[in-house]
Formats: sequence, C-alpha cells, structure tokens
Amino acid sequence: MGGLSSSPVSIVLVHGGFVDGAGWEGVYNVLKNDGYNVSIVQNPTTSLADDVAATRLAIARTQGPVVLVGHSYGGAVITEAGTDPKVAALVYITAFAPDKGESVESLIKNPPPGAPVPPILPPMDGYLFLDRAKFRASFAADVSEAKAAFMADSQTPWGVAALSGSISEPAWKMKPSWYLVATEDKMIPPPAQRQMAKRAGSTVEEAAGSHAIYVSKPEAAAALIAEAANSVSAKMAVA
Repeated sequence: MGGLSSSPVSIVLVHGGFVDGAGWEGVYNVLKNDGYNVSIVQNPTTSLADDVAATRLAIARTQGPVVLVGHSYGGAVITEAGTDPKVAALVYITAFAPDKGESVESLIKNPPPGAPVPPILPPMDGYLFLDRAKFRASFAADVSEAKAAFMADSQTPWGVAALSGSISEPAWKMKPSWYLVATEDKMIPPPAQRQMAKRAGSTVEEAAGSHAIYVSKPEAAAALIAEAANSVSAKMAVA
C-alpha cells in the first residue's frame, strides 16, 4: 500500500451518525500495519460544533501533517474541522461534503425520485435512530448479519442539531481531497456522492459496497486514505 513505518503523516478517522468510532477498527488495523499513526475521534454526535471540537482535539494531539477522514455525516465534520492548519488532506468515505452554508439536513431535504429513503425514525427527545429491523438493508447490507445486528442494537443517538449544523468555510475549497463512492449505498445515493465529489474537486475512486463500506471493505477505504497520505508525504519531500 506504500505507507512506511517512518511516515510523518498522521491519520485521523471521524465516524458518522448512528455509529461510533469502533467501526473504524478494520481500517485502523490496515493503516497501523502499514506504519501510519492513526487516531479515531469519538464524536458526541450532539451538534456539529461539538463534533468539530472533538475532532480538533484529536488533530491537536497528533504529530506532523494530518489526513482527516470522514464517513457519512463525518464528512460534514471534516469539512468544517479541516480548515485546521495541521490538516493537509481530506478523505471522504461515502460521505457528505457540504458547501458553505449547507448542512446534512439541507443536502438530504429533496432526494431524487426513486432514491432509497433511509429508515430514520421520528426524533426522540432531539435525537434520531434508524429502524433496527431495516438497519442492515439500508446501512450495512454487505456486513454479516451478526455484525449488522450489533451495529443496529448499539446505535449512537444522532442529535437533530448535528444534522442542521451548517458549514462556515468548507475545507475542501483550500485542501486537496479524495472521495470513495460506495456504489451500493442506500443511505447516500451514489449520484449524490459523485456530485459532491466533483464539486469538491476530489480524486474519486469507486467500489461496490454498502454505506458501511468502511466496515465491510476496510482495505478499499484504507487504500484511498494511504493514497492521500502518500501525496502529502511526496509534497513534503519536495518542499
């Protein structure tokens, strides 16, 4: 994969809604075996501001330039937090990449005709959950039944305020980005992923996989992250 044990680049992984950082374990293991320093953010998923603060804490604790990676709603978090001067590159894993003034809420407001509708239940005390019975089909269709059941039963409450948090300055306008499109995603339609990636000027890879492709195919996600890290390392070498 090309990472070296002496790599000066650190990688920070940011999870999305309904899940926590444990889902990154497979990606973490691949990248650690490849010699990278890797940190995983545990978002409170209460508001975008809180999640950006948690991510910036993780960035502050790292050494060297950072490749900041976001899955799903985590893409909104890295879009806002990625303006941190330590962040050298962004990687979106089937993620939202909002523009200035946009939020996840605004991006999902008008789904295209025929697009799958995520089975989000009505808010409970300001938080959202996915219907457990429909979780695997919508979020993790290529994850084992047992693993998907565990993910469904261990959902992290996703704050309505996190969805409505809007971006002040999108980091992708000033930092290079990469984007992994999951072609079987039933949460974020692949055409929407491609559109956001194109708008951000991202280097795009596509792989067959569900919204949980980072869990089901960690090698695919890790390969793109390593590509971004290698690009950062190459620029450092030239400088």
